[in-house]
Amino acid sequence: MGSSIEKININGSEVPVIFEQNNYLPIVSMQIVFENSGELSSPIDGLVDLSAKLLNEGTQKDGSSNFATRLDEKAISLSAHATRTNFIIELDALKSEFHSGVKLLEELLSDPNYTQKALERVKRQKIGWLTQKESDYDYTSRILLTKVLFQGTPLARDSKGTKSSTLEVKIDDIKNFIDTKLGYNNAIVVIGGSISQEEAKKSIVSILGKLKKVEKINFENIKASSKREIKQEFKKDIHQAYIYFGAPLNFSYDSEDQYKAKIASHILGASGFGSRIMEEVRVKRGLAYSAYAMLVRSKLSSYLIGSLQTKVESKDEAMRVVKKVIDDFVKEGVTQQELDEAKEFLVGSEALRNETLSQRLGRAFENYYLGRPLDFEEEQLKKIENANLQEINEFIQSHNEITKLSFSIVTKGNQKK
Repeated sequence: MGSSIEKININGSEVPVIFEQNNYLPIVSMQIVFENSGELSSPIDGLVDLSAKLLNEGTQKDGSSNFATRLDEKAISLSAHATRTNFIIELDALKSEFHSGVKLLEELLSDPNYTQKALERVKRQKIGWLTQKESDYDYTSRILLTKVLFQGTPLARDSKGTKSSTLEVKIDDIKNFIDTKLGYNNAIVVIGGSISQEEAKKSIVSILGKLKKVEKINFENIKASSKREIKQEFKKDIHQAYIYFGAPLNFSYDSEDQYKAKIASHILGASGFGSRIMEEVRVKRGLAYSAYAMLVRSKLSSYLIGSLQTKVESKDEAMRVVKKVIDDFVKEGVTQQELDEAKEFLVGSEALRNETLSQRLGRAFENYYLGRPLDFEEEQLKKIENANLQEINEFIQSHNEITKLSFSIVTKGNQKK
């Protein structure tokens, strides 16, 4: 059976539950998504990520090691992580051990490991990760582009945190975040596998009953900059140019033209070999091993983003090629052959994107989160199959804003420049 959605009442709040029963394997998978409680929900950079890491340290009663042992003994996976927008707790277990997993999650929510020892451990992990990222120049260039495209907005923040902001976080900060942002009334539950709907509901009521009611927040849509800026960061020990590029996309996540954007993104640069960007940058000119460009369409923001790595001496040429490819793409549109090949791939590969339980549940959640019907993809596939060249080119040519490219470049040079 496919995914379904139902709302259950918990203390007067309607909690959405996305459910799929699948008895093919004796496993149960559950995600509790706390809507709009992600990294941007806190003014303290890195706090949300540290809060998730602390929840992965077990309970105060058992401590990290003993709690992990209890999970391992029953082959239960229990973890927390955060995205820019949402905070997620995941529980995966064998059908026979799912009830035990629910009880362990209830213990965790009732008694997080709010100890200085646990906090210091997650801080060391985070600082180690941040130290590694200092020499990850692809990551550095992407972060630099984000700051260029979204200057002056929450998206320009170091929401993952810095070393200094990590050191400043206190136990009370994490406790306050968990108490005020993880509530039963801002939860969306995604659950499926070898479990009945009634069993799933009982588990959800039991888990969310451990939580408080919190104040719900919403994020405003953020527009990318059209200023055509170029920002460079110079490193002494680098041998390539790491280039990211982006531009605004005036497109709403709930637009009826989603299928047109999907086709356009695929042809421009999201499909790898055969895409415009890859053909022009790598195949014809050998400027990079790989290159991509894609149209991001989300609740928070819509924009074009792409990247490539090239020789230091080739960076200016690579940027010129990217600009020309996107200018020509908007001006001339796509060919019938490109459209036919895109349609064949997108329709033909659909089954691969819908094979596993986690894929189906993840897609069902995304559709619900974006206000779409759960069978949204079926409708889109029909539209993709029937799309004609004129409508796709009219769509592309109506989005001249994607030619207003900004670039971030991390390359060899003197840091003082």
